[in-house]
Amino acid sequence: MGCDGGTIPRRDELVRVKKKPETKDKDAELAFKWRCCSITQETLQQPIVVCHLGKLYNKVSLIEALLDRGALSESFKHVKSLKDVRELKLTENPEAGKNDSSAAYICPVLGLEMTGKFRFVALWSCGCAFSERALKEIGTKTCHKCSAPFVEDDVIVINGTEEDMPLMKERMEKRKQANKKKTKTVIKVEESDVSSSCASSSKVEEAGRKRKANDVSHSKIANVISVGKVTKQEELKKMKADYSVAKDKQATDVYKSLFTSHKSEKEQNRAHWVTYNPFYN
Repeated sequence: MGCDGGTIPRRDELVRVKKKPETKDKDAELAFKWRCCSITQETLQQPIVVCHLGKLYNKVSLIEALLDRGALSESFKHVKSLKDVRELKLTENPEAGKNDSSAAYICPVLGLEMTGKFRFVALWSCGCAFSERALKEIGTKTCHKCSAPFVEDDVIVINGTEEDMPLMKERMEKRKQANKKKTKTVIKVEESDVSSSCASSSKVEEAGRKRKANDVSHSKIANVISVGKVTKQEELKKMKADYSVAKDKQATDVYKSLFTSHKSEKEQNRAHWVTYNPFYN
């Protein structure tokens, strides 16, 4: 049984064989994760942020997705606000743009390209990113880029595997609990500051009232006891009803002329320049 032209058919041409499942190109998948935003699949552009689980996002795209509550899928529900992400401080690759295979960012310590072939980590405390090999080889508790101190729970594996997810989730919970404790302590400190400021302001007001009362009493005493060079007895004489400025020996003639009882007032036929006397009107 042959075809036209005397050809002999093969078995796979006559029998339907089950097709093998298509295999993913791992290199293309890695390049996609490290070059594109996890939400919009657009090319990563500064500023770039990373979440607790190590996924990369464009900050602008993430803000738009947070504003539109239905835009985030179930895999991104752990990101509820900008507090759940950290802006990355990346080191630009000087060779970027010369060819398509070069990465945009590199490790600042070893110079490894950030393409997915090498594991990279980020520090939640400062946001610096570098290769995991640099973290293990140097083995210090200070950032290799900015020299800021960090703890083990601050280390985030960028675009980690499924095996890294349980550890990343555990560290995420620890960081959130630590953040809650910090906010509680800050609130307590602010409340104590407010109460102390209120108490101090009340004390200041009370002291001001006492000071005003003392000033008034002192002024009254000063007015009664002495006015200029006048003694207490002389001041008491002036308070009597039979006191007359015209008969006061210590008062000057200029001072006496201010009053209508002065002899000069009896001679004039117009109102006094200081006092108002209706007799002359």
